[in-house]
Amino acid sequence: MMAITGNGTRGPDLTVSVAGIQLKNPVIAASGTFGYGMEFEDVVHLDKLGGLVVKGLSKEPMAGNPPPRLYETAAGMLNAIGLQNIGARAFVEEKLPALRQKKNIVVFANVFGYTREDYERTIEILNEGEGIAAYELNVSCPNTAHGGIQFGSDPRLLDEVVSTAKHHSQRPLIVKLSPNVTSIAQMAYVAQEAGADAVSLVNTFVAMAIDTETRKPRISNITAGLSGPAIKPIAVRMVYDVAHAVRIPVIGMGGISTAADVVEFMLAGATAVEIGTASYWDPCATEKIVDELQNYCEEHEIARVAELTGALVME
Repeated sequence: MMAITGNGTRGPDLTVSVAGIQLKNPVIAASGTFGYGMEFEDVVHLDKLGGLVVKGLSKEPMAGNPPPRLYETAAGMLNAIGLQNIGARAFVEEKLPALRQKKNIVVFANVFGYTREDYERTIEILNEGEGIAAYELNVSCPNTAHGGIQFGSDPRLLDEVVSTAKHHSQRPLIVKLSPNVTSIAQMAYVAQEAGADAVSLVNTFVAMAIDTETRKPRISNITAGLSGPAIKPIAVRMVYDVAHAVRIPVIGMGGISTAADVVEFMLAGATAVEIGTASYWDPCATEKIVDELQNYCEEHEIARVAELTGALVME
């Protein structure tokens, strides 16, 4: 059954549901690539997106890593921003009110900590704010000295931090997983059993680039996170593995730049997707992909985009 579009005509139904949250379409702007959301309002109609995830938020403000922090690769990008952010309290008081004034925007808050207590306190601060749909627990950032990826690569630590976050959270909990593990499906299962309402994957792959003239690393942090089209086939495989290992919704990401990429992730088992690196080379990428996805569904006579999730044909 076709949905009624804004101009009164019938069109494909792009709505999806993640962790009990209704999204108008499956396209979400990824954390760390979309600022705090309002920075993009002059170039993107924010209300056209399924949702947006704000920059990773910590208990206290973080300055991040020293430059250089970005380097373009042949088919993607290296970044080692180091989770620079204004802190959870400043976000609630200074950024969230402006987002709340915008109509029909689903806001996810990405949460980061060095310790379980950091996650706990950050979530408690964010609980005081209105207008946040869910938390995305970042246990997979490879660009900090400690915390982050350490939780996402150890099943016991992951269980502990997700359980802690779930206990203190007043909102659904999405756990953002690292691909830098032996079995991401196992980690997803651990997150589910610890109380996660959904998982998102993949975060960046640990990588490195060297300037052959100076013989120095291209990134001051030495290693960095690789994102962009280069990682997409691996990310699709990991989404497929995780979707077969858990019962909770999966949000896929990794090199998405077209509607066909969105469909590929959904066929692999994703309920929704996040778009990150594409916004660097085209700030309007998220909105364009929403339009492309509607056209794709119309051309392929897909009445409900949600029907694509897990619809991979194996014969």
